[in-house]
Amino acid sequence: MGKKILYVEDDETLAFLTTDNLEHHYEVVHCNNGKKGFETFCTQAFDLVILDIMLPDMDGFQIAENIRKKNQEIPIIFLSAKTLKEDRIKGLKLGADDYLIKPYSIEELILKIEVFLQRSQKTTDKISIKNYSFGSFLFEPENYLVKNQHIKITLTEREAQLLKLFLDHPNMVLKREKILMELWGSDDYFLGRSLDVFISRLRKIIKEEPALAIENIPRVGFKWVVEEK
Repeated sequence: MGKKILYVEDDETLAFLTTDNLEHHYEVVHCNNGKKGFETFCTQAFDLVILDIMLPDMDGFQIAENIRKKNQEIPIIFLSAKTLKEDRIKGLKLGADDYLIKPYSIEELILKIEVFLQRSQKTTDKISIKNYSFGSFLFEPENYLVKNQHIKITLTEREAQLLKLFLDHPNMVLKREKILMELWGSDDYFLGRSLDVFISRLRKIIKEEPALAIENIPRVGFKWVVEEK
């Protein structure tokens, strides 16, 4: 069975052209307004979501935020004429996997779709993923959950991937480029800004753990520091 994509776009001409091209490769369900798009997401099963930002009834940011409350794993790609870096950063913070600026090429869109579908499939194919202990915390990568006897924190998918990367490389310097390529498959500047946000959140989680720290290595990257007991 082919992969099923939800595509939410109110520009009729663009929607027709994009849908017509994508349907050569995938099953595509198109919605022309935000409210209908989110309702459709809630009633059908999809493998990937493509969202415009400027939409009637509910904008793409709102849809993405609501989708992430229901599903942390499904890939989300924004397609938008909005070129401000703040908009790109906002989209990525909400849990989007990528952000393409209009006009975009169908070839590039399909390439990105394939990358995220393959990555999603690899995650699904993993039978079991080990849990990690650090400080007083237990980390369950499959559930994006960090917990101890006092608190439970649900991470975003990217935050969970970042934490796992650090835990797999204790006391090792990780270059920013390596982290970005591991998490997103790109070392784009705007993704780098999102990485800084994720680093900040992880630091808040471990701030009461004196033996743990995320150290900045200027102009290089970061190190997950674990002090020997």
